[in-house]
Amino acid sequence: MIDYSGKKFIFSKRKPSNNPIRIFIGLLVILGLMFVMRAISTGKISPILSITPTPTRSLDSYAQEGEAHFAAGNLEKAISAYKDAVRVEPNDPALWAELARIQVYSTSQITVDEDKKIRLEEALQSVESGLAGNKEYSQLYAVKAFALDWYGVSSISGENWQDYLIQGEQAAQKALQYDNTNAYALAYLAEVLVDVQRWTQAQEYIKQALERDPTIMDVHRVNGYVLESIANYSQAIEEYNIAISITPNLNFLYISLGANYRKLANMSLIESEKNKYFDLALEAFDKASKINSRLGVKDPIPLSSIANTYVQLGSPLYASANMLAALNFKPDDATSYGQLGVIYYKSRNYEGAILPLQCAVRGCTALESCKVRSGGVDCTEDEANNPAIVIEALPLTTTTVIYYYIYGSALSGMNTPATNYCELAMPVFAEITAGFGEDPTIMAIVDDGVAICRNSSIEATVTPRPTSAPVDPVVTLTNPTQTQSSP
Repeated sequence: MIDYSGKKFIFSKRKPSNNPIRIFIGLLVILGLMFVMRAISTGKISPILSITPTPTRSLDSYAQEGEAHFAAGNLEKAISAYKDAVRVEPNDPALWAELARIQVYSTSQITVDEDKKIRLEEALQSVESGLAGNKEYSQLYAVKAFALDWYGVSSISGENWQDYLIQGEQAAQKALQYDNTNAYALAYLAEVLVDVQRWTQAQEYIKQALERDPTIMDVHRVNGYVLESIANYSQAIEEYNIAISITPNLNFLYISLGANYRKLANMSLIESEKNKYFDLALEAFDKASKINSRLGVKDPIPLSSIANTYVQLGSPLYASANMLAALNFKPDDATSYGQLGVIYYKSRNYEGAILPLQCAVRGCTALESCKVRSGGVDCTEDEANNPAIVIEALPLTTTTVIYYYIYGSALSGMNTPATNYCELAMPVFAEITAGFGEDPTIMAIVDDGVAICRNSSIEATVTPRPTSAPVDPVVTLTNPTQTQSSP
């Protein structure tokens, strides 16, 4: 038995406490809870188990992404990243300058004049957006000079091409007023001076640029261009190789490199040396093509460069295969059809050249464009409509005139009483005469074709014979984005 005597009853009821300190602490807890509930309801505090929103990306992350894409050679993604960067910080002139610079370089992968025009105008607008926040930022004026120069030497500038080059020189000089050590400004000024044929001054400015900063890709690219313009192809190759060592994934540098090797090949009188230079040219163009393939960039220029090289090597099958592959990258691009026609013509496939050249000069139906893309094999309507690609004619410009005169030459050379191609050729020759009547080289080709057609109308029969179109395009100025020589 348990003895409870003398023990306190452990379940005895205690009297409630009215301690004021405890009451005060309780009121504070209640008020705190009310404050937290109100903050949650107004959104000032997120519930513990709620999903945390995605953090906003920093300015530096967009800029670093843009730099990485440019270094990798993916210019479109680089442009997209820098556009994001300027949306985050629209008042940073350095971001606008870099965006514009890459926009200009991206035109090296654009073959359609209208698309090139749009992109260069976007670059100039980027410069103006940067200047709106800082009118004394040297690099913006330097890149403006770069954009105006490439605009001026392309066919999109029309009759005002000299005005763009003058404005480009002025912009470069203004960049140097704000920062006379700006190596980019010195290099771009040298590039402008080459394009206005002031080679001695160009050499002086590019020398200064190299002294200021020999680590910049643009400086070595422009030095290569300056050397190329004075036919110093060996040293130009050295400079393009240095530019490649700094930024090894830019396909336009390999296009420039290959074009200079091809120049050396054409100048060499030693067969083994000639073949060595052609091989080096093909290797450079192939590297540009592989960069595109790795990045998923559908740029036909490296393949068309390979095709033109195989033409000069006397390998028409390889030339045609590469140009067809280039065409299928951009099956709606009339320029690619014209280039294929030129390749066929250079390879002495005169009859095969007519339809692709027609697509470029006069346009063609979905059925006709399908036949060109299939290598001359007739397409069914189902094949032609999957997809249905109708090609619009290219206007006559300094860039497209080669397609016009080779089209006319092919038609007149292959004219017979059965084909009566001269009915198509004569209007083409008339258009060329109206636009390029002062150009003696082009008019010599036109006169050849016209004479054949006039003789054909007299003779009962005529032996098909091609006219003497030149191997390379004849243009007043060439776009430095693709080097001085044609792809």
